[in-house]
Amino acid sequence: MFVEQLFSIDGKTAVVVGASRGIGEEIAVSFKKAGANLICLSRSSAPDNNELKGDYQQCDISNPPVFDRICKQAIEKYGSIDIFVNAAGITIPVDKNNNSTNFDEIVNINLVSHYKCLKIVSKYMFNGGSIINITSIGSVQGFPGNPGYVASKGGLRMLSKSLAIDFSKDNIRVNNIAPGYILTDMTKDSQTDPVLYQERLDRMIIQRWGRTEDIVGAAIYLASNASSYVTGIDLIIDGGWTAKGL
Repeated sequence: MFVEQLFSIDGKTAVVVGASRGIGEEIAVSFKKAGANLICLSRSSAPDNNELKGDYQQCDISNPPVFDRICKQAIEKYGSIDIFVNAAGITIPVDKNNNSTNFDEIVNINLVSHYKCLKIVSKYMFNGGSIINITSIGSVQGFPGNPGYVASKGGLRMLSKSLAIDFSKDNIRVNNIAPGYILTDMTKDSQTDPVLYQERLDRMIIQRWGRTEDIVGAAIYLASNASSYVTGIDLIIDGGWTAKGL
């Protein structure tokens, strides 16, 4: 009972962006099972998981007025927003012409749009709360062939630390979860190429690729009162990738 109370998010209202698939979907489903009031958002017309259909709304976070309207609807229904999980993101590897348009698009969606949404949602966290940004090990280490993604995740990482200070006056905590290589649609090119798959596996201390469910415990921890003295951190979940030397 003590542990259940410590990590409880029962009755809290959570908005999860990027909930149609992958890590966002897994977090949303886990929050629902834990008793949270759930609002799931994504650009997709519908979530992959039928369990989320009743809690799902289509929303492109690059459209702040629409996001603001959905937040207001959440307030009308639940009174306050307690948890915000930002799991939305895109990746577009550099093409052979080194097209800078891709860079602009990635940074605008993965960083600029997130900043606008974080500013909006913070206005509706009347009782304080927890903001969780899903970054990447690419926010702390360099990776080739995708500078827009690495730059945007690095920017989001530092944005979280900055907003942890700015939002502290309203008792809002801001933290990052930085996944390593997780089995999702975003990493399927590396999953299906035997050479790329093995190269990545060799970098991990725990000798397996991550699964979306590996992120759930960290998300519930950061969303709950168990982490009430935690803000501005990077919680890295990468199977030991960033810790490994030889």
